[in-house]
Amino acid sequence: MKTIAIASKNPVKIQAALHGFQRMFRGEAFHIQTISVPSGVSDQPRTNPDTLLGALNRAAGAAGLLRDADYWVGIEGGVEEINGELAAFAWIVVQNANLIGKSRTGTFFLPPRVAQLVKEGKELGEADDIFFSRSNSKQENGAIGILTGNVVDREELYEQAVILALVPFKNETIYSDLED
Repeated sequence: MKTIAIASKNPVKIQAALHGFQRMFRGEAFHIQTISVPSGVSDQPRTNPDTLLGALNRAAGAAGLLRDADYWVGIEGGVEEINGELAAFAWIVVQNANLIGKSRTGTFFLPPRVAQLVKEGKELGEADDIFFSRSNSKQENGAIGILTGNVVDREELYEQAVILALVPFKNETIYSDLED
């Protein structure tokens, strides 16, 4: 059984990571460990590079604290202004002792009033809760679930990116082959 250390206590991120591993490595058994790890970036990263850095920092932090795990996962949601609109996305980083895999979720644009709340300093989940009269949406279906009527929810959005971040691990020989 392989151990996956997930740098989050958020049930959406935990389930997305577990389901991504299960889909990519069918028949493999996994044990999950969760730990809160600081991202080293703002609570609401506002650029693509900061969001990636947050995911990298979380994965590395989990690796430093839960050394016996086989994999360490960092997930960081972020926003970035593009042509005057606010786009939302997340970065997923998976690492083990030999490899690192990175992937970004799909990107979607926020409604102007939600974007304004984020620009005023709210985290996206808090902005969603205020605008849509919700509670704790970031640990449920998230902005994408609210906006799509749950056609795609936050877990599904993240799960696909977890799978993409696992590509190097599924193809380890061609991703780690640096010498001839």
